[in-house]
Parts: sequence; C-alpha cells; structure tokens
Amino acid sequence: MLRAVYAPLLVAVSFLTILPVGLPSASDVEISRSRGWYPFVGLLYGLLLVGALTLWIQLADSASPFPPSTLLTTALLVVIPAVINRFLHLDGLMDFCDGIWGGSTVERRLEIMRDSRVGSFGVAGCVCVMLVKFSAMSTLTLVGWSAGWLLLYPMISRWTMTLLLTVFPYGRQAGIGSAFASPGRPWFATAMGMLTVAAAAWFFLGPAGLIALVLTSVCALLLGWWAARRLGGGLTGDCYGAANEIMEALALVLLLVLLLRPDVGVEVGYGSGILPDFSWELQGGWFSYSAS
Repeated sequence: MLRAVYAPLLVAVSFLTILPVGLPSASDVEISRSRGWYPFVGLLYGLLLVGALTLWIQLADSASPFPPSTLLTTALLVVIPAVINRFLHLDGLMDFCDGIWGGSTVERRLEIMRDSRVGSFGVAGCVCVMLVKFSAMSTLTLVGWSAGWLLLYPMISRWTMTLLLTVFPYGRQAGIGSAFASPGRPWFATAMGMLTVAAAAWFFLGPAGLIALVLTSVCALLLGWWAARRLGGGLTGDCYGAANEIMEALALVLLLVLLLRPDVGVEVGYGSGILPDFSWELQGGWFSYSAS
C-alpha cells in the first residue's frame, strides 16, 4: 500500500527533474500513475525558483553596491528549470516543431521527431517560446507581484502534461511514453493531479489562478487535438514535452494579463497575503529594483 504512494511520486520526480530518485524496478502501472504527481513536481520547481530568487537578491545586495539586473534575474528564472529538467522538454519542443511542420505525411512526421538532429523549425519554435516566457516573466518581475505566480505557473504546465497523457492515446508502438498507455486507474491519478493544481491555484492567486488554469487546460486540449490529427491519432513523448514548454509560456502570459490589469476585474486571492512578495520597480533604469 505504501509503495502505491511513494513509487509513482519517485517516478515523477526522476522523470521531470535531474534528481536520480527513480525506481529501477518501477512497473508500467506505477509509471502510468506517476502522472498524478506532475503538478506536485511543478510546485517543487516553483519553490526552487522562489528560493533561488531570494538567495540571488540577498547575495546581490551584500556583494555589490549596485542592485541586480532585472534582465539577468529573469534569465536565471528561465534557465534554472530547463537545467533541472536536463533540457528534456526543450528537446521535445524542438523535435515537435520539426516533425509537425517538416513532414508531409504522418510517417514522415514521426520519423523526423525521432531524429536526434535539430532543424530550422525546431530552433525557431524554441526561440519563440523562450522569448515569450522571458518577456512575460520579466514584465511580472518588473512590475512586482506575489510569489504566487512563480509557484503556480510550473504546476499548471505540468498539469497539462497529465491531462494530455490521459485524454489522448500514445502514438507509437514503443517509446518513452508507452508505459503511460498501460491500465492502472489513470483517471484516478489524473483527478488527483487536477485537485492538486486547482487547490494551489485558488490558494496562491484565488480566481485569477483558477481562470489561468482553466484557459491553459483548454488550450492544451486544443493543442493535443491538433497534434493528434497531424500524427495519426495519438501523441508522443515529444508532444508532452512541447506542451509543457508552450503551456508554461501561455500560463505566464495569462497570469500577466489577469494580475496586472485592474480593468479585467479579477480579484486576487489569498496568495498576496500569505506568500512573500518580490517586486522590482523601474526607478531610473533596468537596474533599479526594490525587494519587499
């Protein structure tokens, strides 16, 4: 009974991070059920970013009379998750873009996505997604907001992977995601993931967080439906990695709109009162900031 809880968790952590905590003897059922822990792993990413941001501010304050660059700070917030994930999702994004737009038939698209080489579509797609993430995050940090968005957006993006794994079939005979096609109450694990991310969205940002969660989930389903049509009815491991990267960018953009535009009329929830705030203010240039 205890293994039924910790085994899927360890599988999720080892699959989505660089931490070597996986189980060599994990069964296909345990791998399939690990999807329920994906939002929790996203929370670990958020906690890492909050901790890294706090440490960076303290080190910069004590080491130099000049405050840290907001651009460099944002770059670190973008790069750290990619490194912790060993660039697996970015690799999936590039393979996805190459295959989806580089092949004229289903067989050719799947063949391109299996190829380890990167083409122009992959490079362009990666640059576009990273640019959107960097710009949205930079704006959020410049204007200043609760750390709630920093904790929530990685949870939302990894929840969309759980959602796509459950809704759409796996598109290959064998591959990195084939174990997720096994039985083992995948809908139970998916429901657990959904409750986790929904509770976090409400707790961190209230209605704004829930709206961002719902809209991102809908867009993820549309992306999965379109990709499945292009790939013969199913999705591959590259599709899940690409979905995580694309939905991270989308979640950040949605949170930017919801949190920084008072005319939207969405009242922020509990996060702004419970979580610590990190705010940067433009006072004479990019390098001026204040941390509260």
